Amino acid sequence: MTAGHIGVTAKSGVVTLSGHVETYVQKFAAEKAVRRVKGVRAVAEEIEVRFSSGVSHADDDIAAAAAQSIAWNASLPHNAVIAKVEKGWVTLTGQVGWHYQQEAAEHDVRSLRGVIGVTNSISLKPRVNTANLSDDIMHALGRSWFFDKETVHVRSAGGKVYLTGTVPSWHDRELAATTAWSAAGTTDVENDLTIA
Repeated sequence: MTAGHIGVTAKSGVVTLSGHVETYVQKFAAEKAVRRVKGVRAVAEEIEVRFSSGVSHADDDIAAAAAQSIAWNASLPHNAVIAKVEKGWVTLTGQVGWHYQQEAAEHDVRSLRGVIGVTNSISLKPRVNTANLSDDIMHALGRSWFFDKETVHVRSAGGKVYLTGTVPSWHDRELAATTAWSAAGTTDVENDLTIA
């Protein structure tokens, strides 16, 4: 990635990224790197993907490459994920059994030539009784010294988990979401944790 084409400004924990990169993977990596910085509470991502001059990528070529990449991924059920491409933006739909499969499908298409962005709308199949899901997640969070039971709140409705409250860093916010996704029965996570 050419860092010379990316501008970074910060104010009160809000970081704005601007400029341009040559691939969506570079754009994704820049945002991910910023989220790891202590004190970052929010990211305004305004980086544009610009391909080398004279290079163009037709949506049908990107769609064919996405379909092939998804088909080759052994962790994904056959024909479970569909990719739609519009002006270089890939939207993934379908239904899988596990969150890691959602992430795997997105990872597969993120690095394809011509992709300028990815929307992951893959849903999860409900798998287990979710009656104790909130308690299970709070128990898992409680095992970590990062989380204070007084500031992090977990509620679930069916398989959808709602995280609210405050955490000290962006890393803790992502760790709470990862913990929620790891609980058996989770089909969706709405992470409304704020950085204190």
